[in-house]
Amino acid sequence: MDLPGFRVSRRRADEMTIAEQYDYWQDVRKSVSRRRFLQASAVGAAAVAVGPTLLTSSAHAASGDAVTPFGRHLAFGNDPTKQMRVAWQVPAAVSNPVLRLGTSANDLSQLVQGDLRGLHSEYGTAAPLDQFYGHAALDGLAPGTTYYYAIGHDGLEAAGGPVNSFTTAPAGSGGSLEPFTFTAMGDQGASTQAALENTQILAQKPVFHLLAGDICYADSSGRGTLTDSYNPKVWDSYLTQIEPVAQSVPWMVATGNHDMEPWYSPNGYGGHAKRLDLPTNGPANCPSVYAFTYGNLAVLSLDANDVSNEIPANRGYSGGAQTSWLEQTLKDLRANPAIDFIVVFFHHCAYAVTTSHASEGGVRTSWTPLFDKYNVDLVVNGHNHMYERTDPIRGGTATRAVAVGDTVDPVADGTTYVVAGGGGASLYSLPANGPESYAGNVHDSAGVTGYAWSGSGGKTAETVAWSRVRYRGHNLIAVDVKPAAPGGRATLTMRAISVEGAKAGTEVDRVTIARTTSVVDTPAFGMPAVLTGAALAAGAGYLAWQKRRSGLEVPSA
Repeated sequence: MDLPGFRVSRRRADEMTIAEQYDYWQDVRKSVSRRRFLQASAVGAAAVAVGPTLLTSSAHAASGDAVTPFGRHLAFGNDPTKQMRVAWQVPAAVSNPVLRLGTSANDLSQLVQGDLRGLHSEYGTAAPLDQFYGHAALDGLAPGTTYYYAIGHDGLEAAGGPVNSFTTAPAGSGGSLEPFTFTAMGDQGASTQAALENTQILAQKPVFHLLAGDICYADSSGRGTLTDSYNPKVWDSYLTQIEPVAQSVPWMVATGNHDMEPWYSPNGYGGHAKRLDLPTNGPANCPSVYAFTYGNLAVLSLDANDVSNEIPANRGYSGGAQTSWLEQTLKDLRANPAIDFIVVFFHHCAYAVTTSHASEGGVRTSWTPLFDKYNVDLVVNGHNHMYERTDPIRGGTATRAVAVGDTVDPVADGTTYVVAGGGGASLYSLPANGPESYAGNVHDSAGVTGYAWSGSGGKTAETVAWSRVRYRGHNLIAVDVKPAAPGGRATLTMRAISVEGAKAGTEVDRVTIARTTSVVDTPAFGMPAVLTGAALAAGAGYLAWQKRRSGLEVPSA
């Protein structure tokens, strides 16, 4: 890094919040820029410009026919039935990025104007590096419809390039919906092993994919400090790697500790704002906190860096806004008669027994009581590089043993927690004092000693009785959602799938979560609705949720 005057020790960096580090970094860059300006002025040269830039004009644009887009990736907007966001990367600045859209691969007659976002990096590079990301917002789409698209720019006709497709979420609820599958994992990175996830994801035919943090490991240190090792070019490799899936399957991410990049913004996520598009219905200063619905399923993405005791660089950055938003959103969802299941995904584990990160006490203190209160069905985490499933938990205690293949009643039994952190990064060890000290699939063992991170940043030992299945291997989960006919049972079946060598594609765990539904008259909505458990609430909460989901009303907390 060619920035003379940059001096900060690891100990000092670890004591600073990301906002404090960003201010420090800005002061260093301003000092360096001033020295460079004075040096250049002495010989009549121009000053060197520094800092992130947003490219919206044709200034300095490359010849379009020499620039090939790559790294296409999709994400839902606030309303997956009507909105899709398409993003891609180009190796140089271009003019007039566009997307052509249609309901036939042979008729891309709709032209959507895109924008180009430039990201300037001076940290983690031998010389300043500029990266360029194209984006197109697609609104007003028809529900349950397959669209085809191609991207281009001045000098590169979109209609002549590769054509990809996606399908919007269906409208309707209850028995009018078809079964669907989504996939999830955490801790992927850019590597040969990580790329193997593509085959297994596509084999499940998911309607969307969740990535529970630690996206690409451009920051390989993961402390969220200015002394972290960082290489922004890893993002180029990562977006290329996921493109075979993400160009057609919405790739919905949460942020982990390796995703905090303090040199770009006071919250550490300024770089992601240039690379990624995500729903915007969460707290204003928490860009990876959002919610969306797909059929009878609601999905919430949280940022556990905000409550982490283990890695405190961003702890408390939302000022409590995220937790307030979480409770209000869960309350609204349980008042929504169209929602059977709620899945929450984020990075740091509420419950895990690995010897590396184990359990995050900050999550347990801030969020698990809300999961209990609103009967969250499934929580998906990463952070620990393995697979682990708990028995259903309420109040921090397992309510009953649930073996492989069993069924859980979330209202009676509690929330099931899954760690799917084997997305590609190197695997972690299991505790040495249990039968899981060998590599393999371990069922039905208890009495293992684990620990949780306390508020002081230390570890509190605990004897674990809630860990039902553990698998030390690369993995993902596939979740099959089956809506119910009125009076029937809606089911959510979670399958853990190995992505490890000769075991790739084999199932290592399965559990079904079932909710019994009933039909009641709901004149406020103009039609009978299928309700489940705690969903028998006033329509005001549902209407409030609809406003937030559509981006019409964003809560301040």
